[in-house]
Amino acid sequence: MKVQFTDKKLEASDALREYAEKKLTKLDRYFKHDAEARVVFAVERGRHQVEITVSHSGTAYRASESTNDMYASIDSAVAYIERQIHKFKTKLEKRLRQGAFEREVPTAMADPVVDEEQEFSIIRVKKFALKPMTPEEAILQMNLLNHEFFAFRNFENGGAFAVVYKRINGDYGMIEEH
Repeated sequence: MKVQFTDKKLEASDALREYAEKKLTKLDRYFKHDAEARVVFAVERGRHQVEITVSHSGTAYRASESTNDMYASIDSAVAYIERQIHKFKTKLEKRLRQGAFEREVPTAMADPVVDEEQEFSIIRVKKFALKPMTPEEAILQMNLLNHEFFAFRNFENGGAFAVVYKRINGDYGMIEEH
């Protein structure tokens, strides 16, 4: 597993980085191909925070833990991600179809168009490949990331652009290109 570290408001020791990398390599058994992990270490108000994001074939697993000990935060975050992987991977493979995690993500992506006549303040731009998936897979991915909406290519509609979102009443909605 390829691991990338970021430090915020502290400088993590080599021993701490090695410990995190060792814990994350336990997750390799869940993936057929190499996965990538981003680990952010931070200290805020005396709390040791760790945020771990593991990406594999367009699917992201994220955990953020905060304790009084950085090592305990790492253990907790890795355990949470392991539970997420197990829960959603088995759920997808049982409910949807075999091989749901084996599909490769296309690398091409369209650049966003900006209208220069209007004044907008864009403070952050995220770029990502839209993975072809079913609406059920998109809802599971949205829940994994703990987001309110998720953009994807609808596999059931010939790769049309679609967005699933969580409604106030707890149900889900979908906006789709036609």
